Amino acid sequence: MTNPASNIRVVLVGTTHPGNIGATARAMKVMGLDRLYLVSPSGFPSGEATARASHADDILARAVVVDDFMQAIAGCPLVLGTSGKLWSLPQPAVDPRTAAARAVAEAGNHEVALVFGREKTGLHVEEIKHCHSLISIPTSETYGSLNLAQAVQILAYEVHLAMIGGAPGETPPSDWDPVEPERLEFFFKRLEESLLAIRFLNPRQPKRLMQRLRRLYLRARPDENELNILNGIVSHTLGVAREREDESDR
Repeated sequence: MTNPASNIRVVLVGTTHPGNIGATARAMKVMGLDRLYLVSPSGFPSGEATARASHADDILARAVVVDDFMQAIAGCPLVLGTSGKLWSLPQPAVDPRTAAARAVAEAGNHEVALVFGREKTGLHVEEIKHCHSLISIPTSETYGSLNLAQAVQILAYEVHLAMIGGAPGETPPSDWDPVEPERLEFFFKRLEESLLAIRFLNPRQPKRLMQRLRRLYLRARPDENELNILNGIVSHTLGVAREREDESDR
């Protein structure tokens, strides 16, 4: 199956500010996309576009410039267009994450176009009618105006996430390898012993606090080094408690 990135093209329609073209190229490159199509751009090629592209000027050099929208989406069985005017349009709409997952899934087999409209007016009705689905980027209710390159960055990020098989959430540290449950059980027993020794834990009602502490440490999922630190704290606590107990017995 083809690498999805090689079948995904970003199409900018009627871009009036060359800087937005450069910023789009940069947004694409950092997310692994490199096929840029420009429909009737103003002032391109441009030094401003190159400057805004930073190290993505190779994408600008390979950009396909066409005069007609249909040329830009030719050969694409899936065309996804961005629009902020969904209330007036009958086409189905999806969020960026859903759109990206669909684009990546289909790009393994055929061409996909991600289409972005003009800075001021977006896509025209004539262009929208060729889109299989529209993409709606959720924004604040009080101010929903996204810069063109920002919109491209959002969608490019979602595409990249879908391509690497990722999902929203945290990326664990490279050296993190959580310990086995039996190791934690041994720690919990020693933790309870130490809390009883310093009289932090009520010996008549130890279970509720210990349940919460168990939940805390299970949620943290410590690795070998972290568990060694925790066990070291427990050992030191027990040692100090026993020293004080011995002193009080003298």
